[in-house]
Amino acid sequence: MPAALGGGEIVAWRLDQAGYASTWDSGEGAYLVGGRWNSRGVRAVYCSIDPATAILEVAVHKGFKALDTVPHVLTAMAVTDPSSIHVVDPSTLPNASWLRPGIPSAGQQQFGDELLSRHKFVVIPSAVSSRSWNLLFVASGAAGSYSLRSQERFALDTRLHPPAA
Repeated sequence: MPAALGGGEIVAWRLDQAGYASTWDSGEGAYLVGGRWNSRGVRAVYCSIDPATAILEVAVHKGFKALDTVPHVLTAMAVTDPSSIHVVDPSTLPNASWLRPGIPSAGQQQFGDELLSRHKFVVIPSAVSSRSWNLLFVASGAAGSYSLRSQERFALDTRLHPPAA
C-alpha cells in the first residue's frame, strides 16, 4: 500500500532513457549542467513522490513525442531511512518564484546545494505540478539509506502523442 494510504514505505520515482537505467542514481545530468535545486558539479538525483509527476517532470523538458518514440525506464526507489527526509516548507523559501516554472537562479541552486549538503533526502514541491512533490538526494551522501525497488519499461499512453489531424 502506498505511504499516502497508510503504508510505511517511502517510494520515489524517476524516468530515464533506457540506456541510462543502470546509472539512474549517478546524478550525472545534474552534475554536468545543474538543475533547479543544484548547481553544476553537484550530483543531485531528482525523483518524484509519485510516478505521474516523474513522467511530467521529464515531459516538460523532452515532450511527449520523445517519451513515445525513445525507450525509457521507470525506476522506483525506496527510502529505507524515512527519518533522514527533510521536507521543505514552501513558506520558508527566500523567493516564492523558485516554485514556479522558469529558469532557476544562482541563488536557488545555491539554496538547493546547501539543503543537499545538510540532508540525505530533500522533499520539495514540484514546479511542474504545484501539488506534487519531488525527492532529491546525492547518492554518496545518502548511501545505505535507499534501495532500488524496481525498474520497468515505460509505455506512454499513446493519446498523449496522437497522430496529426
